[in-house]
Amino acid sequence: MREGLHPNVQARPANAPRKLTILGATGSIGQSAADVLRDAPGLFDVEAVAGGRDGAGLARMARRLGARFAAVADTAAYADLKAGLSGSGIEAAAGPQAVVEAAVAPVDLVLGAIAGTAGLAPTFAAVEQGRAIALANKECLVCAGAAFMARARETGATILPVDSEHNAIFQALGGADPRQIEKMTLTASGGPFRTWSREAIAAARPEQALAHPNWAMGRKVTIDSAGLMNKGLELIEAHHLFGVPSERLDVLVHPQSIVHGLVAFADGSVTAGLACPDMKTPIAHCLAWPNRAPTSVKRLDLAAVGSLTFERPDFARFPALRLAMDALAGGQGLATVLNAANEVAVEAYLAERISFYDIAKLVEEACDRALADGVAREPESVAEALQIHHIVQERLSAILERTNFFGMVTT
Repeated sequence: MREGLHPNVQARPANAPRKLTILGATGSIGQSAADVLRDAPGLFDVEAVAGGRDGAGLARMARRLGARFAAVADTAAYADLKAGLSGSGIEAAAGPQAVVEAAVAPVDLVLGAIAGTAGLAPTFAAVEQGRAIALANKECLVCAGAAFMARARETGATILPVDSEHNAIFQALGGADPRQIEKMTLTASGGPFRTWSREAIAAARPEQALAHPNWAMGRKVTIDSAGLMNKGLELIEAHHLFGVPSERLDVLVHPQSIVHGLVAFADGSVTAGLACPDMKTPIAHCLAWPNRAPTSVKRLDLAAVGSLTFERPDFARFPALRLAMDALAGGQGLATVLNAANEVAVEAYLAERISFYDIAKLVEEACDRALADGVAREPESVAEALQIHHIVQERLSAILERTNFFGMVTT
């Protein structure tokens, strides 16, 4: 990870607001970012906002932030966007290319928070422009990490991690040489099933899996968190962000969600990033970096917390974490396959078409098949990664169409 911001940022007058584009403005990260901007008046100036399907919500966000341009990916939502912006003077557009247009607007920093692979193309377009990017989209690194980071190095783009765990690691590193790192540890809350038996987890309904004890997140990432798949995906992200090999990456379950990441160095010292569980903290850090922006988040009071506890993850109850770790260690594009299969499986679970543990079973089946027939390969470009992603998703969707129960699938 580069130490300096994009030259456009460094060239800004010291008292000038930082110009921002927010991709995924209507999601949970976008909403939290809007709160950060509210708490730091005069520090930021929003050029463009983009969203997926909620035209009316995007219009409200554009007005709230004083954006100059708003783009919604779904053309069916254009009428709502246009109506919501009537009389505001804010330009509106629709379609995937309009979102890319927002992504490449000349700004100091792009917040990449569009969920899923839909966020890969516009975020990569910002990379191509050499922008500084506050990255909150997992798929950029899980689906196409090597190609994405290679291009960022070539264009001089700066990648700032928004995920609370990676942001804590980024701060804890303090610019240290990755070769001096003995171990990098991400923490997991354990989710709603941390103390549940395997039998109880197997029978869990979606509403139970969505009841996260610490974090308010989107539905897909909340299901990932319940099975610890989310932590496995974050290990893959950490590998690409920080250049640390899989054998030096670790996970600890930490139910209080106060310590978000730890770095152990060769001299025996350990640094850690601590904060109350609120996404506004890492968002503010990225938006203002290398400076700091004030926020209204709850301040950490360790005496009030009283104690911090840690435990090893249980792979028997949370097999998805082991699958992700194996995919990272195995290479050959398995992370791309795993991510694609997981998206389909989580959607099927939320639709109550499969059970909770069928998510991991489907993902494992997809990885095994992709290895056997050569679909699994390390993508050399973002386009190739998306091609593999679509092949895997089409296959798995076809399997789900043929059966209502994973155990019946034999071909």
